[in-house]
Amino acid sequence: MTETNSGPVIENDNELTIRVGDRSLIETDGRTIGEVFEEAVGRYGANPFLIVPRDPKRAYYPDGVTITFGDAGQMVADYVASLRRAGYGHGHRIAVLLENRPSVLLLKIAFNTLGVSWVPINPDYRPGEIAYLLDDSNADLIITVASHAANVKEGIAKSGAESRRKVPLVIFDEQGTGEIPLPDAARPPPANDDVRPQTEASLLYTSGTTGRPKGCILGHEYELMMGVWYASRGGLLSLDEGCERVYSPLPLFHINTGIILFYGMLVSGNCMIAPERFSRSRWWSEIRQTEATGMHYLGVVIPVLINEPAREQDRQHKLRWGLGAGVEPSLHAAFENRFGFPLVEVWGMTEMCRILANCREPRQIDTRAMGRPVDGLEVRVVDGDDGDVLTGEPGEMVIRYSSATPRKGFFSGYLNKSEETEEAWRGGWFHTGDTVAQDKSGMIYFVDRKKNIIRRSGENIAAAEVEACLQAHESVGQVAVIPIVDEMRDEEVMACVVTANGAKTKGAELARELFKHCNAQLTYYKSPGWVVFVDALPVTGTQKVLKHMIFGEDQDPRELPDAHDLRVLKKR
Repeated sequence: MTETNSGPVIENDNELTIRVGDRSLIETDGRTIGEVFEEAVGRYGANPFLIVPRDPKRAYYPDGVTITFGDAGQMVADYVASLRRAGYGHGHRIAVLLENRPSVLLLKIAFNTLGVSWVPINPDYRPGEIAYLLDDSNADLIITVASHAANVKEGIAKSGAESRRKVPLVIFDEQGTGEIPLPDAARPPPANDDVRPQTEASLLYTSGTTGRPKGCILGHEYELMMGVWYASRGGLLSLDEGCERVYSPLPLFHINTGIILFYGMLVSGNCMIAPERFSRSRWWSEIRQTEATGMHYLGVVIPVLINEPAREQDRQHKLRWGLGAGVEPSLHAAFENRFGFPLVEVWGMTEMCRILANCREPRQIDTRAMGRPVDGLEVRVVDGDDGDVLTGEPGEMVIRYSSATPRKGFFSGYLNKSEETEEAWRGGWFHTGDTVAQDKSGMIYFVDRKKNIIRRSGENIAAAEVEACLQAHESVGQVAVIPIVDEMRDEEVMACVVTANGAKTKGAELARELFKHCNAQLTYYKSPGWVVFVDALPVTGTQKVLKHMIFGEDQDPRELPDAHDLRVLKKR
């Protein structure tokens, strides 16, 4: 596949080679993350690799910090020495809860160098959610910071109910950049062979439709392939070797920033800018301060920024492009015209993040277009029987690498869920669960999510998990959790509740009690932003709730007298 010389191109996609002009960048084919990182340090030593913007209110690096490739190499070497001395190696898994600190990524490289798998934890997880992750992953160690220690200790106490296994805990000191004290590994490294491209590098948990998150196994080859793919999209997303600084306020435990952007910067000698989180008040000052040339966004970010009063300095930045998903078409052109750079809509998922990218003109920004299939990412749009739908008709998007090697560059499977893995791969195509349409030119347009998932501010929330939590409350007879339109966060969680016999009078008091019940057990964003009390839920003959029939087609359930707005209670 060839592109213009304006940016990186893939000369041989099968060998994962990137070229910028006449220079071949780091070779990743047949190599491990540790090997590629070592070469990057040698090649780009003085280049900035990770930047944390200045923020006096932040608990770590309040004055900001720039970590070069050379600095990163030394820090990773020190971490590797600590891990090796304590007996951690190939086949171990270590969970980390370090918020958006840059050390979370450098620890990852150290883990992967030794064949240890990185298991990041959402900092907003409650103890029960932490316990589930520790048990499901069979983690050998957990590393966190002092501010999360109490929550993590409670999670550890809840885990190991059957095995009586207690996961060792290490409190990480961000100011220490050398070796870290670690307890000796409780078992020898499970694998005695060399670290290979197929070795597990990460275990990322993603929301599923059955309630509990599923652990996606990601190999070294997979993660490096994502970085190469990101760095080689070309068009409006062209990267120059060693010159880019990409700002992303997204969490590092997500695949978007923590893997695809991170490795995209690694293989191209570029720099990732990682603030603690999105901040409307600091957004532009941090972008100017760090001289960012690109930025990542979620759909919720765009209305926040465009609703700010226009200023003379709106175009006083170095941004050439933004990359993200979910921007409202009606805001797309207005944003670009005001701030002077294109927003490139993309599609990806944890199981396969060789992104579709709408990065070439004409982009059709008044639609939800998200790119066309290319070599290495084949797409079909199918009906419920996996038959092709007519051009322009909606259907589920299914994907593969190629007919010869359909699973190349995909995740290795769901941990402890081989049947679910094979079901997702039925017919030799991976079923994404997203409803799309495709036009005659091949352009893919996002329509909806087929899976029972609520998308709130970029977070995937499994309705079944929230339902299970609410159903355990004594006042809940039946419950169905559905997405409801939210003008700021795309979607919000709405719980449709039939009260149990003998339940206290339904109303604002009970709605708040149900919210508190959820918020004590689930990450804050999963708790219902709306509770609406209904007399009954429509069901099929097999008692499956017909969620699409709970309310009338033209009815806004938020306006019902028994609907209670709890969004103000949803806080970290």
